[in-house]
Amino acid sequence: MPSENRIKILPKAVVCEESNLRGDITFSSGCVVHPSATVIADAGPVIIGENCIIEEYATIAHRLESGASWDVNNILSIGSHNVFEVGCQVEAARIGDKNVFESKCFVGRGVTVSNSCVVGAGIKIHTSQLLPQNTIVYGEQGLQREAIDKQGSQTLQIDFLRKVLPNYHHLRKPNYDPKKARSVV
Repeated sequence: MPSENRIKILPKAVVCEESNLRGDITFSSGCVVHPSATVIADAGPVIIGENCIIEEYATIAHRLESGASWDVNNILSIGSHNVFEVGCQVEAARIGDKNVFESKCFVGRGVTVSNSCVVGAGIKIHTSQLLPQNTIVYGEQGLQREAIDKQGSQTLQIDFLRKVLPNYHHLRKPNYDPKKARSVV
């Protein structure tokens, strides 16, 4: 693992100073990271897509398997418009777009989450599996069904958080501009 943290924050992302960030992490434009949220990139880089919300005490972890070492090519790619609610713990192998991980849920290392899925509050998924598109996981037994309606947009919540969080928390400044990086090459 690299000795220092490499945190890239693109313009228009709101990342609270009080968040716990470790490793090589990229926050795309429009992301909102609450205080006390945790992102761990021990196994390789974590790239978080546009307009994702990571709430308080949510943990996104890209952990090393026993005997493995940090690998720059072992990327955890998280799509855009995902919501990680309070206290969820997500260690999924891959995450698509427009998913919601509700409060206190756990998604284990071997799980691949496609698009527009909802993992319900308190659900624990430990076994390796692929959650097909539009899957809702709910109930004490972790039942699965296909969603009838599409997920609502989080645009209003993101706009509200972009206005409110800077009034009450210190923010990490955007430190990476892809337009400037291209002009250097």
